[in-house]
Amino acid sequence: MSTNASGFKIFQGVIARDLRLALRRKSDSLAVLIFFAVVASLFPLGIGPEQNLLMQIAPGMLWIAALLAAMLSLHKIFSEDFMDGSLDQIALTALPLPLAVLAKTIAHWISSGLLLALISPILALQFNLPMDTVGVLFISLLLGTPLLSLIGSIGAGLTLASRGGGTLLALIILPLVSPVLIFGAGAVESYQS
Repeated sequence: MSTNASGFKIFQGVIARDLRLALRRKSDSLAVLIFFAVVASLFPLGIGPEQNLLMQIAPGMLWIAALLAAMLSLHKIFSEDFMDGSLDQIALTALPLPLAVLAKTIAHWISSGLLLALISPILALQFNLPMDTVGVLFISLLLGTPLLSLIGSIGAGLTLASRGGGTLLALIILPLVSPVLIFGAGAVESYQS
């Protein structure tokens, strides 16, 4: 019983530690949000003012922007802890390694994916989406971005010690996150029609 309790405390501690680190490095989370906003804002400028077309492409475009923005921070799930030895210390605790990975992934999602989902309704308004569709988009991103973080943590772990890991990470996870993208954007599009 005490082993489970101590494992749960370590699990919470890993999440809290990573969230504290994310708060200290606000620029990382801010870069993800700014990238998401810029990509989402460039699409209407490039496509033109046709409202029906913008409404039609908005779900897929916002999902693609969220995916690309989430990928900016995926390599940092483990890399900094690997470099300073903290990852070894976490692996030596009583917490099973899969739960340690889950804790770090949850912290990553809170510091990036949750923020993307929270600002998506504001960005969706520029596509003239009805408010009920904006709500469905928000819920789909709220449910889908944890999957992006979970799948991304697999790629981040595989590319941890490699040079040029960012490119390799993208090549590994882009095919794996395609179903999330398809179902997330498809849910919003099916609600629209």
